[in-house]
Amino acid sequence: MSELKALEFYSGIGGLHLALSRSIAPVSVTKAFDWDQLACDVYSTNFGPGIATKADISNLSASFLKTLEASVWLLSPACQPYTVLNPSAKGDLDPRAKSLLHLVQTVLPELAREDAHPTHLLVENVGGFETSSTRDILVATLRGLGYTVAEFLLTPLQFGIPNSRLRYYLLAKRSPLSFHNLPSTDETLRHIPDRGSSTWLDHRLVESDSIPDDVRQIRDFLDPEPAAGYEIQDKVLFKWGRLFDIVLPSSRRTCCFTRGYAQLVERSGSILQMNEHEDTTSIFDTFLQVKESSGSTDTIGATRILDKLRLRYFSPDELLRLFSFTPSLPGSSERPFIWPEGISRKSKYRLIGNSINIKVVEELIGFLFEEP
Repeated sequence: MSELKALEFYSGIGGLHLALSRSIAPVSVTKAFDWDQLACDVYSTNFGPGIATKADISNLSASFLKTLEASVWLLSPACQPYTVLNPSAKGDLDPRAKSLLHLVQTVLPELAREDAHPTHLLVENVGGFETSSTRDILVATLRGLGYTVAEFLLTPLQFGIPNSRLRYYLLAKRSPLSFHNLPSTDETLRHIPDRGSSTWLDHRLVESDSIPDDVRQIRDFLDPEPAAGYEIQDKVLFKWGRLFDIVLPSSRRTCCFTRGYAQLVERSGSILQMNEHEDTTSIFDTFLQVKESSGSTDTIGATRILDKLRLRYFSPDELLRLFSFTPSLPGSSERPFIWPEGISRKSKYRLIGNSINIKVVEELIGFLFEEP
């Protein structure tokens, strides 16, 4: 197969580009679109100028996209309309769903009328998208245009990475292309057929949500010498400490890291307890007792009890490893991911939290381009 051209929509810092470049697919990204100028700057720093463009995707026309002659579309649209973390999520009625619906309902059919629609598509979104009306519109449109569709719910835990970031993925191939060993049912798959991933069991649906035996320990992804400045502020620990998801370097799971990491507490990402020899529960019990007896005023005295746990945030570099942007093994010859000069730590967390896990998408792209 000769090299194909790809377009990356909602490109962020280039996670889909990086996954594609590591896969077996003979494809290169020629144009990427995102509304966030800072994300485009990070993208350009890592993949070169002229690819990432700041754009309102809802204004991209079929006639313009046709001129780019791309056979592959990669899409990671906004998850806020579908996430359980957003209590006011409205699905396809949310203004942030407008651009995806524009591509699906207007652009793709117009391109199809000129036989210029892509042969391969990959869509990534948050777990929960699979029950949305937007998903129904997307799948119905693709099938109506002659695509075979495969849907997945996957987490990095299935690929040996200690992170439980559940994501929805859709793969589509235009007829006469087809998938290798795809089940005949329309069920959402919880593994990638014939690609070595274990099956993920949703704890909401079954009794067990066990961690696969081959998942690595968190310590493999940590900085050799953690820099100062990642400690958690006393006032945050005092008020919200009991809500943190606390993990050890020897743990084999972290919860989903979001764009609000280090700014929000609950369900925004795990924190590290560097002292593995202390019992987390008993120390927090003592902390809560002191906090109650002091009348919730002795911030310093109560939080000093937690000092022995050595709690801290993950660094952005550590999150890049967990997201597979950079190799976790020392001595790798792979090019490191680069931040533009002057970018803040808060922005790094936001941009990483908005991105994807490279390893999972790399495996999906391999399945997308594997023919029977």
